[in-house]
Amino acid sequence: MAKCTTASYAVLLLLFCFLHVEAILDPADFLALQSIRKALEDMPGSDFFSSWDFTADPCNFAGVYCDSDKVIALNLGDPRAGSPGLTGRLDSGVGKLSALAEFTVVPGRIYGPLPESLSNLKNLRFLGVNRNFISGEIPTKLGELRNLRTMDLSYNQLTGRIPPSVGSLPELTNLILCHNRLSGSVPRFESRTLTRLDLKHNALSGSLPPNSLPPSLQYVSLAWNQLTGPMDRLLARLDQLNYLDLSLNRFTGPIPGRIFSFPLTNLQLERNQFSGPVQPADQVSIPTVDLSYNRLSGQISPMLASVQNLYLNNNGFTGRVPVSFVERLLDASIQILYLQHNYLTGIEISPTAVIPERSSLCLQYNCMVPPVETPCPLRAGKQKTRPTAQCNQLKA
Repeated sequence: MAKCTTASYAVLLLLFCFLHVEAILDPADFLALQSIRKALEDMPGSDFFSSWDFTADPCNFAGVYCDSDKVIALNLGDPRAGSPGLTGRLDSGVGKLSALAEFTVVPGRIYGPLPESLSNLKNLRFLGVNRNFISGEIPTKLGELRNLRTMDLSYNQLTGRIPPSVGSLPELTNLILCHNRLSGSVPRFESRTLTRLDLKHNALSGSLPPNSLPPSLQYVSLAWNQLTGPMDRLLARLDQLNYLDLSLNRFTGPIPGRIFSFPLTNLQLERNQFSGPVQPADQVSIPTVDLSYNRLSGQISPMLASVQNLYLNNNGFTGRVPVSFVERLLDASIQILYLQHNYLTGIEISPTAVIPERSSLCLQYNCMVPPVETPCPLRAGKQKTRPTAQCNQLKA
């Protein structure tokens, strides 16, 4: 009986040990990691690859995360601030990590194109390869990554257009392609969960149809492109926005009054060709509003007096500045009020009024003599008032 009990215990012990043996990495993943390693090197000062000893378990390598025998996340490079990063190319072997859900590369000097094989990673949810020297076009087949939620390829040297297939990704939440050399039009985005769209500092052109962006968006930056056409119907739909920057484009048409009631913290529409009056329905609670360098006209709405930093300069505004602006300026509720280079005819402020030190007011180059001397930005020029002929021409 004792022999039987001892034998049973031995069998159970062997079974327990068998169940707790670490899984051996899938050979395809092992070879893929070897290929990736051969194509990359540490920059001077980085020792990221010092742990990549292929005589040991690759699941213990820096940046490699496994589930059972598969690599599920690959984060290449030391993520600590100031790390020199990596140099070399991204090998196509990354596309053989069939279970990969996350792939990131720290800022460095990786060059060459994105591997087409990335489209094989059907489980990929996060793709982050930013602040390197990636060139070429965005592979069209990335549109096959139907589970992808975040694509960050910002601060590279990508060219060509944004593939329409990327716009059709159903789960896309964050698309960050800023600071590249992308051209062509902005595709229509079908994802109902897209919250962040950052395409600034490219060479994108064309107009955006009213239904091209989903109402789920909270952050939109299209600044520093060559985009054209009206935006009023599109913007009126994006009522979840908390940040909007359309500056330095060629957008035209009116600014919808409804946009001033959105939960925005920053509204940047400067240096476009927006026209017509600005008519918020209620007091504006957006801290910073920049509408400068457009073709806006009409009287300045008193509803804008609640804005802390307001840039209305270089437009065609007329009439007198509402009294509410003066009151809020003198109690330092307004920090910046730039009204220069318009056609304004008056403001009710005493010549002896003291502007708080932390507040800035500029009234130069209007159809009036500024009643108070205030420092203006250098680009406002030296002329205090607009020539009478220009003011009379506007009246006519």
